[in-house]
Amino acid sequence: MQYKISQEQNERKKSLINNKLYEYNLKHFPKDLRGRYQEINLFLTNENDQICGGILGEICWNWLEIHTLMIDEDIRGLGYGSKLLLEIEQIALNNKCDFIKVDTLSFQALDFYKNHGYQVYGTLDNVGWDHKHYYLKKDLS
Repeated sequence: MQYKISQEQNERKKSLINNKLYEYNLKHFPKDLRGRYQEINLFLTNENDQICGGILGEICWNWLEIHTLMIDEDIRGLGYGSKLLLEIEQIALNNKCDFIKVDTLSFQALDFYKNHGYQVYGTLDNVGWDHKHYYLKKDLS
């Protein structure tokens, strides 16, 4: 049999690959953690129902991972980022997560996360030539 590599945007194939990895991973996790996957999306909207920010993440096994936290620049510093973060942390606690993980770049929200109890556990230098990529974690248990 011959195999080939192709590059394409194909949601069906992407889903198939992710599902195959998920099935493989299930073999290595305790049964009580199986099936623990849930997307968490919180949106900040104004009175006109316009999106002004949000936090996007997912619960996977015993942790919650934050993929995106964004607040419009004109309302940053007013506490909405903290409110979103506290809300998703409560969701993680309610779902018996042991920790939350997130990553951020040096020009983004490192101090914000540190001020909320997140600790750096890894970095990558030379991101975009002169920035750092930080990986943070907050234990919940």
